[in-house]
Amino acid sequence: MRGLRVLLLALLVVGAFYFYTTAHRGTFAPGRWLGGDSRAGNLELTEAAGPEALDPEEQVNVSVYKKGVPSVVNIKSRSVSFNFFYGVVPEEGQGSGFILDSEGHVLTNFHVVANARQIEATLYNRKTYKADLIGVDRAHDLAVIQIHGSGFTPATLGNSRGLLVGQKVFAIGNPFGLSGTMTRGIVSSIRSVQEPGGAGFIDEAIQTDAAINPGNSGGPLLNSKGEVIGINTLIASNVGQSAGIGFAIPINTAKAVLGDLVSLGRVRRPSLGVHTIPIGPELAAQLGLPSDYGLLINDVISGSAAERAGLRGGSKRALLGNTPIMIGGDLIVAIDGQAIEDPQDLSHIMNNHRAGDTVTVTIYRGSNKMDVKVTLGEAREQA
Repeated sequence: MRGLRVLLLALLVVGAFYFYTTAHRGTFAPGRWLGGDSRAGNLELTEAAGPEALDPEEQVNVSVYKKGVPSVVNIKSRSVSFNFFYGVVPEEGQGSGFILDSEGHVLTNFHVVANARQIEATLYNRKTYKADLIGVDRAHDLAVIQIHGSGFTPATLGNSRGLLVGQKVFAIGNPFGLSGTMTRGIVSSIRSVQEPGGAGFIDEAIQTDAAINPGNSGGPLLNSKGEVIGINTLIASNVGQSAGIGFAIPINTAKAVLGDLVSLGRVRRPSLGVHTIPIGPELAAQLGLPSDYGLLINDVISGSAAERAGLRGGSKRALLGNTPIMIGGDLIVAIDGQAIEDPQDLSHIMNNHRAGDTVTVTIYRGSNKMDVKVTLGEAREQA
């Protein structure tokens, strides 16, 4: 009897094992664990009911890109250089630019096309055009090239005056040759920055943390309306790529010279025609000047705008340290109502004008304060 029960129990165990491993083999398949039918190969996934709406910030990003990218071009320049071992060898540079008008004028950096023998510009729609160099402004690192065709989309130029730290900005260009790339950041600061190689200063350069890398040079820096407020130009980095500090030339600087670049191929650089000495409180006290800041005219260049306007240089010899100077001349304290405290202030004013413009120069002649109208001349050295 006991043996019969053992036999029946053994048969029951064997039958159960057979049932679960043979008759219902699909029951524990992984597909069932995921909620699907493994025999059908389907998964039960939770999906959104429809396209997700963009939040306001994303809408601005998309709007700026759609407005800006049709006017941005990828610029390739080809030049040659001499190598001691190989002789003349070809070189290729790359940068960005943006279309100014329906005639195909494109603004970029001078260093993007410097010494180029051939220039090509590729639009966002992948159409490539040969480009002609129209004009350059080395002093401001600007250049205008032209592509010939139709259906171009010009960029909308904004106003770089009055930018505030914290404003959102967007850079569109071709970093590392990746065309149509947009990055986003803020205006980090407005400051004067020396150009690479000590060529000059960018007055009121727009500092930004928007990622700017090799290939972005010459491309637009845009505000949240999609208007160009700057030309991306250089980065501060120890590794040759974005470290969160990039700089753009303010668009107002470019707008002041675009007419000359397109019509003359160069800039009629304005000149006041004076040699000056910067004045501080200590020197002003020593010389008995009526203002503790300004530029004291040391001498007036013969035939210059200053001479024609009647500005006066120094008439008495003196020493500033070991340097001989002339004192007794007019003291410039403002131009068009903007205070002039050092040569950089004067340079900034000149950068916003061109030859032929008339400015109001505020001076002290002795103790008398007066305004003098000066029609700016053209600098003899063309940059």
